[in-house]
Amino acid sequence: MAIKNASILSGATAAFTAGTAKTFLDDGVTVPNGVHIVANGTVDASVREHATIKYRPPVLDARGTLGKTTYDISYTVPLKDAVTSVIENTTVRIGVSQSRLMSAAAQLELRKQVAQFLLDSDFDNYWSVGSCS
Repeated sequence: MAIKNASILSGATAAFTAGTAKTFLDDGVTVPNGVHIVANGTVDASVREHATIKYRPPVLDARGTLGKTTYDISYTVPLKDAVTSVIENTTVRIGVSQSRLMSAAAQLELRKQVAQFLLDSDFDNYWSVGSCS
């Protein structure tokens, strides 16, 4: 199935199993309203995977209306070219601008549905070659 007739599950369960745990630690980089973490097991700092995780709480605007909560995650995987030693980064960014009206259960359901856009086979051609068909 392709994007134009894709389906995602509502009320799905999601879990990751098997594999090997990769530990991330705070590296002390200052991030306002957030944290910067790095893959602990990578010795070469130039190719160490890292993530910046930020949270922006809602604020009252001039009319007294509470704004949205914002969550941002940026995950970077640096790769070193074996011939030229040039480092190129592949970065995945996840951003959520959330209405104050969304319940905790609805927030969880939304994250489970969005995860399917990254992992469901209906979107494989998009992630592989950019096909929007």
